[in-house]
Amino acid sequence: MADLNFVHVYKPGSTGSRGSTGSGSTPTLLLLHGTGGDENDMLPLGGLMPGANLLSPRGQVLERGMPRFFRRLAEGVFDVEDLKQRAADLAAFVTAAADAYGFDRSHVYAMGFSNGANIASGVALLHPGVLRGAVLLRGMVPLVPDPLPVLTGFHALISNGRMDPTVSPEETERLAALLQRAGADVELHWQPADHQLMPTDFNAARTWLAAVRAK
Repeated sequence: MADLNFVHVYKPGSTGSRGSTGSGSTPTLLLLHGTGGDENDMLPLGGLMPGANLLSPRGQVLERGMPRFFRRLAEGVFDVEDLKQRAADLAAFVTAAADAYGFDRSHVYAMGFSNGANIASGVALLHPGVLRGAVLLRGMVPLVPDPLPVLTGFHALISNGRMDPTVSPEETERLAALLQRAGADVELHWQPADHQLMPTDFNAARTWLAAVRAK
């Protein structure tokens, strides 16, 4: 497992990595924490997709001692070149993990919060095909590739707060519009919340994951 260069946790699903469900291969949920989190933070959310394999890496960038998945220059201002490299590293990690643990790489869904949501969007936009879909919790536009990728068949749920001081409603709409322009199927849920997650976020994610799993 020399290529698994992220500190991470892997938990096989209840049917096993290569097991199948009524809709085909067991899905794998790639769990991506926010700033200051680690590989354990998002594991409880794995229950939102019952039976899925769980793959949860720790971001490799430190900001004042807090793990992140890529660097930023200021609040909401990203180091785009670093983001590109880190997205490539994470995409390679997912591929290596699929080989090491034996899960179906064509059924990987990301679930990311804040910085984790942004790296998930970055992987989707820069490395189409690595992710089948993503739950983006409090996400914003990571970058705008030129040209845009073709994301036909990619599904995204964006769940953001209307009162979020970090991610404005306009930025949320920009993210949805960017993914839609690339051909993704996007579902946007607004929460009566700020940057913190609420039970309604989890309800939306659970319903959405069940729907895309059945497709």
